[in-house]
Amino acid sequence: MASPGKLAHIVLRTGRLSPMTDWYVRVLEGRVTFANEALAFLTYDDEHHRVALIATGASERPTDAHTGLHHAAFTYTTLGDLLGTYQRLKKDGILPFWCINHGPTTSMYFEDPDGNHIELQIDNFATEEALDEWFRSGAFEANPIGVEFDPDDLVRRFDAGESFAELVRRA
Repeated sequence: MASPGKLAHIVLRTGRLSPMTDWYVRVLEGRVTFANEALAFLTYDDEHHRVALIATGASERPTDAHTGLHHAAFTYTTLGDLLGTYQRLKKDGILPFWCINHGPTTSMYFEDPDGNHIELQIDNFATEEALDEWFRSGAFEANPIGVEFDPDDLVRRFDAGESFAELVRRA
């Protein structure tokens, strides 16, 4: 048997197709590959669509009382890319509601116009072996959620030239 080669896309129901399309294009620096009154396909890479929005008329915001998708995560290649995205979005008034170093990732969580959560993140470990060693150390078991951080402080430290290892180390 074979595992999938990749995760292709996520699809969200919405009653606000235009604002949702605009938000995802802005946040992901993406583009619309197809749109009409019923749906929009959005991408930011070579996939024909990474996010699809379907106009179902849905208007109830998701809450923790509902089953279903908790969030979708998008990984940036470098910490500089993640922090640059944070600064760009901050200028547009789009701020994360939670910033946390989980250990495996440094993550910023945002809420889209419909209340869905997305995570923008970087991987903190360069190799699978280093991550496995960290997991075996017991650090994750002792704190599986992580340590919150101030994104503006992380930007300041990054701009000051602090090493990647120090920037992503959990206190």
